Amino acid sequence: MTRFGVWAPDACRAAVATGAPPDAVRHPMSRLPGRPGWWSTDVPDAAHGTDYGFVLHDNDNDDGDGNDDGETLPDPRSPWQPNGVHGPSRVYDHDRFAWTDAGWRGRPLPGSVLYELHVGTFTPEGTFDAAAERLDHLVSLGIDAVELLPVASFPGDHGWGYDGVHLWAPHEPYGGPDGLKRFVDAAHARGVAVVLDVVYNHLGPDGNRLASYGPYFTGAHTTPWGDAVNFDQDGSDEVRAFVVQNALMWLRDYHLDGLRLDAVHAITDHRAVHILEELAVAVAGLSAHLGRALFLIAESDLNDPRLVTSREAGGYGLDAQWSDDFHHALHAALTGERQGYYCDFGSLETLKKALTKVFVHDGTMSNYRGRHHGRPVDVRTTPAHRFLGFLQNHDQVGNRASGDRISATLDVPMQKVGAALLLLAPYTPMLFMGEEWGATTPWCYFTDHVDPDLGRAVSEGRRREFARHGWTGDGVPDPQRPRRSGARCSIGANRTKSPIGNCSTGTGR
Repeated sequence: MTRFGVWAPDACRAAVATGAPPDAVRHPMSRLPGRPGWWSTDVPDAAHGTDYGFVLHDNDNDDGDGNDDGETLPDPRSPWQPNGVHGPSRVYDHDRFAWTDAGWRGRPLPGSVLYELHVGTFTPEGTFDAAAERLDHLVSLGIDAVELLPVASFPGDHGWGYDGVHLWAPHEPYGGPDGLKRFVDAAHARGVAVVLDVVYNHLGPDGNRLASYGPYFTGAHTTPWGDAVNFDQDGSDEVRAFVVQNALMWLRDYHLDGLRLDAVHAITDHRAVHILEELAVAVAGLSAHLGRALFLIAESDLNDPRLVTSREAGGYGLDAQWSDDFHHALHAALTGERQGYYCDFGSLETLKKALTKVFVHDGTMSNYRGRHHGRPVDVRTTPAHRFLGFLQNHDQVGNRASGDRISATLDVPMQKVGAALLLLAPYTPMLFMGEEWGATTPWCYFTDHVDPDLGRAVSEGRRREFARHGWTGDGVPDPQRPRRSGARCSIGANRTKSPIGNCSTGTGR
């Protein structure tokens, strides 16, 4: 038996449809007492592997004839999307998986070395299982934690994952729910923690049906992706619960050790308790309950140390945040580049400040932004390990027009200088896949949108974005266009010219 529940505050009737069309059976749902907007029902013959979806009727489409003839929608909290973002949801029983990591108590973030990888391009197969076969290499390298780019179900087979729409369902082409669990289990067996990149500042447009259920988005705030996720307007209690419970689900049901929160500067929340603080409190509680270390890492463009300041001192209490200023200062000093945001960096004095004060912009003028930016870090009370340093990451490589790595600009001796400054800096170091080999192959931004209008809009948007950095014309590959028919991204497990993270422009992910 499975209990189905869904939040649909504007529906006047709701049902869950189980089984495959045209033989799907619809089961009426009842309002849950004491939980406004929630509907629920028990279906005795629905078990692991049963396909299902929800049917909603509001006052506009309810013709009163008693027939449930509405559209069947995937579950907002679907745990399994085996047929893609537009297909039916599928019941998944987390208790069926046989974990072997009962003795795992996690790894503390202080003192760890992180390794960022994209599942779809880390191996020729592009799956969780294939990635697990490379874990011994990472152990020998000295990696303590692997940070996965987003794996929540997104449209198409290949992509970076930041346009996910089913936030509870691991991407099926990677191996789905069981595949992610096998990867985490294998990592823990080798003493390696696993961090997952999650995106709560927006959802992708293709396959996103949350607005059909309730006020998950609000026009009161805008983002580069459209209406903002509703963290502070009418109905936001349930939206916040959706996000917090999603974070806890990844940590609890998939045994993940931490989450990287994408672009939190794009989250607008004017409530007294910010959603980031609410997340930090909830994760700390789960950590105490499970008896293992859990942590949250933020990506932020704000240069605001309050993210990692303790709640007792008025901060949000997150465990760490990325330090873009460290990257920019190091990159600009080594390469001499001054385009785009690098115009604010480059001198050795700037690099010195990044190494000793964390933020270069700590209330100082940013020429790139045309205004003052940031606030100081109190290095006497804020440990340096709370800031992640990197010479390369998916953004700083993939958001270059041709996806060129640092090795395309620097010779080997200068790459070694960069590596030494990264690893010996006071911050928590993170490598990007292939960096250990000095990989020379590009890693570009790529998408797999089926909707031609959406694909065209993404391609044109990338060209406009790159123009701000002086990259135009043929130097900007189309993320929707494969370099060659059937091309796949691949890696090599040796020190040859097939380095980890080898990706052709725009094909495999």
